[in-house]
Amino acid sequence: MRLGQVCRIQVMGFGLIVLMAIGLTLQLLGIHFPKSSTHSSALRLLSSLPPSSPRTCQPKKHIVFLKTHKTAGSTILNLLHRYGDKNGLLFAFPFKYQFSYPNLFHSRRVKGFNSLKRPQYDILCHHMRFNLPEVRKVMPPDSFYFTILRDPATMAESSFSYYRSVSSAFKKAPSFKSFISHPSYYYREGERSNHYARNLLWFDLGFNPNAPFTVALARSGARAVDGIFKLVLLAEYFDESMVLLKEELCWNLDDVVTFKLNIRGFSRPLEPEEVKKLRAWNSLDWYIYEYFNRTFWDKVERFGKEKMDNEVMRLRERRQQLAELCLEDLEPVGAENIKEDAIKPFQFGQEKILGWAVRKDLQPYIRSHCVQMVTPELQYKDLLDARQFPTGLPNRTEPVVTPAKAAAQ
Repeated sequence: MRLGQVCRIQVMGFGLIVLMAIGLTLQLLGIHFPKSSTHSSALRLLSSLPPSSPRTCQPKKHIVFLKTHKTAGSTILNLLHRYGDKNGLLFAFPFKYQFSYPNLFHSRRVKGFNSLKRPQYDILCHHMRFNLPEVRKVMPPDSFYFTILRDPATMAESSFSYYRSVSSAFKKAPSFKSFISHPSYYYREGERSNHYARNLLWFDLGFNPNAPFTVALARSGARAVDGIFKLVLLAEYFDESMVLLKEELCWNLDDVVTFKLNIRGFSRPLEPEEVKKLRAWNSLDWYIYEYFNRTFWDKVERFGKEKMDNEVMRLRERRQQLAELCLEDLEPVGAENIKEDAIKPFQFGQEKILGWAVRKDLQPYIRSHCVQMVTPELQYKDLLDARQFPTGLPNRTEPVVTPAKAAAQ
C-alpha cells in the first residue's frame, strides 16, 4: 500500500475519533442541537386544521359570554382571550377582574366606556351578574350571546369547596354533608355571599334566587334566557358544546381546542339521595338546567348525531396532539410544580387548584402558542388589558381589587 493512502486512512481515522469524542462530550454536557425536521413538524402541527366541510359563513367577532360560576367558564374564557388576542379584538374589560359582582352589570363598570362616545367593543366575557339593558349599551347590536350551565347538584359541591371561606351559609355548616341535610337551617337570605349557596345560576342570569319556586316563574325565566342567548352550553358535555360553539361562531377547530383550567385537585362524589336534595334546594337552577338540556340535544339532533360524533373525535384527537406537543405532563399538576408565575393558577378556597406546566425545550414561537393555551384568566386578562390600555386610565374611579378580593366578591 502506498504511503499516501496510509496517511489518508490514518487522518480519516483520527478525524472520526475526534468527532466521536466531541459528540460524547456534548451528550455528557446535555447539549443538543435542534433538528430542523423536528421544528418543521411542530410548526406543521400548529397549523390550523382545515374545516371538515366547506364554510360559507363569516366568523363572528362580536360576542357576549355570560361566565357563570363553577361551570368550566374559565376554560371558555381562555379560548375567547386567545381568539381576541390573535385577531386584535377589543375587549370590554372590568377595572379589575369582575364587573362589580355580585351587583348587576352596569356600563359604567366597563373600563374606558363613554356613554357619549361609545367605543366599538368586540368581546364581553368576564364575571358579571347579567343585566341586558346595560349590556346593550356596551356591545354592538349584532353580538352573539352565549352562556354555560351545569347540574346544580355537582355545582353546589364545587361552590361549597370554593366559597366556603366567604359564604355565610357554607361557613356555618360543619361539613358539606351537614349542609345538604339541612340547607335552610344554615341559609339566611341577604347574609354575606349567600348567593353562592342557592340558585347560583339563576342569580348570575340576573334573577332573584330567593323567589318562591313556581313552574310559571321558572318557565318565564327560562324563556327569557332562551330569547337572549343563542346558545346555552352544558358543562357535562363540554366537547359537544365546543363543537356547537365552533359552528355557531364559524370558527376553526383550533379556536375551540382547550385544556381544562381552574381544576380542583379533588371533588367529592355525591350519593343519589344527595343529588336529589341539592336539586330540590336549587329548584330554579334545576328547572333551567333541564330546560336547556332539552334545547341542547335538540341542537345536536339538528346538527346530526353522526356528524357530532366525528367532530368530537376530531376535537379530542387535536387536543391530544397539542397536549403531547406542549405539556410536560398530560395530567394537570399542582401550582407548586409550575415555576412560571404567568401560568400558575390562582389558589382560592380549601381545595388545591391545578394547572399545566409547559415544556421548556420548545422553539420560542411554538412555546408562546402553548403558553397561551394554559394561561389562567387573571393573568391573561391583565396581559390583554395592559396592551389595550398601555397608559392606563387617569380618571379611574373604581376601587383597586386584588385577585383574592375579586374571587371573594
